[in-house]
Amino acid sequence: MYPLYLAPMEDVTDPSFRLLCKRFGADRVYSEFINADALVRDVAAATRKLTISDTERPVAIQIYGKDPESMAQAAQIVEQAHPDVIDINFGCPVKKVAGKGAGAGLLQDVPRMLAITRAVVNAVKTPVTVKTRLGWDANHLIIVDLAEALQDCGISELAIHGRTRAQMYTGEADWTLIGAIKNNPRMHIPIIGNGDVTTPARAWECFQRYGVDAIMIGRASFGCPWIFRDMKAYIAAQSGGSSQMSDVSSQQSAMDILKEYVDMSIQWCGDERKGIIHSRRHFANSPVFKGLPDFKQTRIALLRAETRDEVFALMDLIKQRYVF
Repeated sequence: MYPLYLAPMEDVTDPSFRLLCKRFGADRVYSEFINADALVRDVAAATRKLTISDTERPVAIQIYGKDPESMAQAAQIVEQAHPDVIDINFGCPVKKVAGKGAGAGLLQDVPRMLAITRAVVNAVKTPVTVKTRLGWDANHLIIVDLAEALQDCGISELAIHGRTRAQMYTGEADWTLIGAIKNNPRMHIPIIGNGDVTTPARAWECFQRYGVDAIMIGRASFGCPWIFRDMKAYIAAQSGGSSQMSDVSSQQSAMDILKEYVDMSIQWCGDERKGIIHSRRHFANSPVFKGLPDFKQTRIALLRAETRDEVFALMDLIKQRYVF
């Protein structure tokens, strides 16, 4: 088995998108990250992210923060939503998170990171996992020793993004250290690799070359929830197995899937305009629209549309003009 996980992404992995990715074969899905302090204060925007359904299981809920006590309290609140996994975010590189000492910022304060991890593990019965990066920058690649220390805290899995915090999302992900951790005889928990797995061939290569127990798919899923189906079909063909996902929604065109996501987003947001705006990230990044000739003005119109009728009319026009 070669598990493929939908990586946690803010403003992306809402329940609507998670359900679509699950349908197309994602073996585990993750929530958007949730601010621990906001959960403890019962902020509505944070507690709303605890919404999960049995249809999307196994599902992980991810939290972030910089204080062991509030992180432990938040984990107990999360546990009441009955996720299959509670994940700790030690990898978010954005300034508003890392710059305040949370997320990847904790790569500069390993004792605090480990204290948070122990506090969360001891506070709940649900399996606790961690997602982090290689280190703060190229001069501080601490992940090999850090992985062992996190394992000693009692986590059940470790996901590693093959970039430093300084890289943000630029450059190429370096999987060599991920492979080194997986092959470290002192490591006995599953290791999940993440970073630049954008094609079925690359997913297969990462499994074979680095031996990871699972792979997280992040930005490559934008506007493309069927990437899990395609990867599973490719991996099955390469490994001599069979893919039960290869025919999932085979009669449903990519454009129809995007339409379905729009409707799901409108329902999730409870407002037509908000749902449309929430969907734009997927329009902007979907491979469906990449490389289409003379598409610039249509793309601009699609990203400016504010009603369901406008969006669907443009999609129908695109489908007709480019013969999807």
